[in-house]
Amino acid sequence: MAKQPATIYVCQNCGNQSRKWQGMCSDCGEWNTFVEEKFRPTAQATGKSSLSGSSRLRINSFREVKPIAYSEIESQDDARTSSGIDEFDRVLGGGIVAGSLVLIGGAPGIGKSTLILDVADKLTINGAKVLYVSGEESERQIKMRGERLGLNAENLFLLPETNLENILAETERMKPNAVIVDSIQTVFSPNIESAPGSVSQVREVAGQFMMFAKSTDTPVFLIGHVTKEGSIAGPKALEHIVDTVLYFEGDRHHNHRIIRATKNRFGAANEIGVFEMTGSGLIPVGNPSEVFLQERPEGASGSVVTVCMEGTRPMLVEIQALVSGTKFGAGRRMAQGFDYNRTSLLIAVLEKRLGFQLAGDDVFVNVAGGLEVDEPAADLGVIAAIASSYRNLQIPPETAVFGEVGLTGEVRGVLQAQSRAREAQTLGFKKLILPASNKKGLEKLLGTRVVGVRNLDEALEELF
Repeated sequence: MAKQPATIYVCQNCGNQSRKWQGMCSDCGEWNTFVEEKFRPTAQATGKSSLSGSSRLRINSFREVKPIAYSEIESQDDARTSSGIDEFDRVLGGGIVAGSLVLIGGAPGIGKSTLILDVADKLTINGAKVLYVSGEESERQIKMRGERLGLNAENLFLLPETNLENILAETERMKPNAVIVDSIQTVFSPNIESAPGSVSQVREVAGQFMMFAKSTDTPVFLIGHVTKEGSIAGPKALEHIVDTVLYFEGDRHHNHRIIRATKNRFGAANEIGVFEMTGSGLIPVGNPSEVFLQERPEGASGSVVTVCMEGTRPMLVEIQALVSGTKFGAGRRMAQGFDYNRTSLLIAVLEKRLGFQLAGDDVFVNVAGGLEVDEPAADLGVIAAIASSYRNLQIPPETAVFGEVGLTGEVRGVLQAQSRAREAQTLGFKKLILPASNKKGLEKLLGTRVVGVRNLDEALEELF
């Protein structure tokens, strides 16, 4: 039998293993991601489980698993528990599902621990027992944050622990209704000889919490660090293991924070919740459209309102553009809150199909309020804002637009046009320019004139 090496090298980005160190990972293509770790024989090779005896008995003692007929399984539609925060419930798909494993990621200081501590407080008000496992802060530090937020949390129990065995032992003794782990990169299993936060540790810890959540029907919230690129640190398998992945978005220079569900087995993906950061914590924003439009300038060119869909929620946002002459040979292109390559493509359509001479001009596009817009329905808004700034003509402030723009200058239909139109009507917009294919059924929208356009020529004729 071949002798196994004493150590192996593991890619910290994708989990690929190699017997020798490699500069570039052959699987994911990342450089300098291989870290030396102790070799750990698999259960098949050793004939033993990778878990210690106490952990194996503890997990297996939760519930005996047997096959169940599909027709005999009870529906879980009404089994959700409200977190007490409407925006957080919206992102989760309607509430907390029993036995779910939720991963929350975001930049340092953006409000992850603040939000989850507020959720814990709301759960304890309804009589739930919550265990807060902290690997980064002491119980006194968490208490100070709770006092600043004005929390009572009588049934919230703090456990400053990083050893996975001790955490599972405490959950078995306490039997909480919910578990919060802050953060998963600090928790380690003594059965693995590698540093906390490594690929092996994160994968093992996440797997153990998944088995705990499914075996006991206890929801578990994991807070994860992010890398400098903005993705959650650790192997990509971590996001595959969990049921829901929530990302915090927002600029530290803005008061608004957005939680986006990039994966959700129990609800709509790409759903968002909007919060405002205040001295007393994160406050849910019930109507984000009003917030993003409240400081819109009057009488200025290069500004237009477009209707976007974030999950199942229509949102009105202001798109701004500035076209100015350049001092260099070629104009600059810059986009904030909108895809740069998509912006360059739309500028090329303006030049080719409408005869705009933008090669010698700088073009800047910005989505006001710090929101990230990534859907094609905002194309018409971007083109309208650029054309308004280029011609120095104001778009009527009571006009809203949406629609996808093709390379031949046609305006294509988008999804959920009725929801978008009704949101614009609710906020008092008198004129709505949209694709002609989406106009059917919207002619009788009270108080709003609906105009369907087939191409950019018709759209700009209606705008100006």
